[in-house]
Amino acid sequence: MPGRILVSAGGTGGHLFPAQALAGELKQRGWRVDLATDHRATHYGGDFPAETTHIIPSGTPSSRNPLVVLASLVKLGVGTLRALGILLKNRPDAVVGFGGYPTVPPLVAGWLTGCPTILHEQNAVMGRANGFLSRFCRKVALSFEATRAPERVQAKAVVCGNPVRDAVHHAATWPFEPIGEGGEIRLLVFGGSQGARFFSDILPDSVALLPDALRARIEIVQQCRPEDLARVTQAYAALSAPVELAAFFSDMPHRIARSHLVIARAGASTIGELAIIGRPAILVPLPGAIDQDQKANGAVLEQTGGAVMLDQADISPDLLAKTIADLIGDPEGLAARAEAARAAGKPDAVSRLADLVEAEARGNGRS
Repeated sequence: MPGRILVSAGGTGGHLFPAQALAGELKQRGWRVDLATDHRATHYGGDFPAETTHIIPSGTPSSRNPLVVLASLVKLGVGTLRALGILLKNRPDAVVGFGGYPTVPPLVAGWLTGCPTILHEQNAVMGRANGFLSRFCRKVALSFEATRAPERVQAKAVVCGNPVRDAVHHAATWPFEPIGEGGEIRLLVFGGSQGARFFSDILPDSVALLPDALRARIEIVQQCRPEDLARVTQAYAALSAPVELAAFFSDMPHRIARSHLVIARAGASTIGELAIIGRPAILVPLPGAIDQDQKANGAVLEQTGGAVMLDQADISPDLLAKTIADLIGDPEGLAARAEAARAAGKPDAVSRLADLVEAEARGNGRS
């Protein structure tokens, strides 16, 4: 009879959404699932299907300030002791980590107690926390065949894809609706917690440069930071453009499915959802990342023809307006890009990952 799985993820949507998808699949298969995360999960993880949620202390030891690094290491040590207590009390059959430094204590505790440990890497470049944790894991599940990772990962790597939520699979049942002659054009813009401001700055100016006849047909849905909502509302009001702005859309898969064109960053969850639902995109990777993981993610979709990728440093309102106009001005080409995006998806990713977790958990001898 299935037992218990401890799922661990950093408290951002990029880590929690695939963890949530796996937890839901495992629960359907009869497993009890607990979640170990950090305090940020209250924003994204309210409907996470866990019996118990454990908030684990953690830190990010990547600062150049040695005092910050030391404080982070102390937090990680405290978190590992806390995680050890949880594992010894609850005796899970496996620990599955989805990245971020809050994953470090539960995965290390799993290794110390001899519990099977599985790591999932969402990005096309393995993150630093996961690179460290790969030493302590029996299996590493990858989202992409071409994921760049330490050499030690290759022997234990399994390509599963990036699990997506049930809402994404539901949205994927909606076929792409080609742009009709003279019909409305639905544009969706979002950038996540770190990337929305750039789009708030440039999109109104870019839309203003579109031909009048084209701009009159565009319906814009855009995510903005709370502090930017007022000024972006005012900027669009000057254009008389129909716009819906919000700091957070709880029904983002539905919004993606309804769109003709998406403008977004290139986080792993975004790439996975665009591919499963099958919608064309202009991708602007978040700059400044040491590993350029978003650029590697976006390249996967760009190479299939499902997206156009632009470097933020190169973008001007004129370039973005031209790119938008070129894409929506070719309805047949845009529909072909939607199909290319869908062809890049792995809709069975959650089943593949759940199979891997079950195999490791059952080999543990507790279930």
